[in-house]
Amino acid sequence: MCRNIKTLHHFEPPATEDEVRASALQYVRKLSGMPHPSKANEKVFNQAVEQITHLTMHLFEALEVHSPPRSREAEQVKALERGKKREAQLRARYARA
Repeated sequence: MCRNIKTLHHFEPPATEDEVRASALQYVRKLSGMPHPSKANEKVFNQAVEQITHLTMHLFEALEVHSPPRSREAEQVKALERGKKREAQLRARYARA
C-alpha cells in the first residue's frame, strides 16, 4: 500500500473531509499511475477522488467501533519509534556489508 495513505478512522478528533480527500487523491494517483492527470483525464480523475472521499466518509459513519478512539499523538510516537527501529536495522545490515 502507498505509504502516504494513513489510517484515518476512529481518531479523536475525527478525520476531516480534507484529510480523507488527500488520502483519496493519493489512492487515485497510485492506482492510475498518474501523479497529475492530463486535461483529457482531469474530469474523470477528479470525479474518482470525490466519489472515494464521499464513500469513505460514509464508511466511517457506518462502521461500528467498540474501542476507545485513537490518539493522533500516540500514533505519531509509534510511527517515530517504527522509523527509528527501521533505520537501526538498515544501519546494521549495511554495516556488515
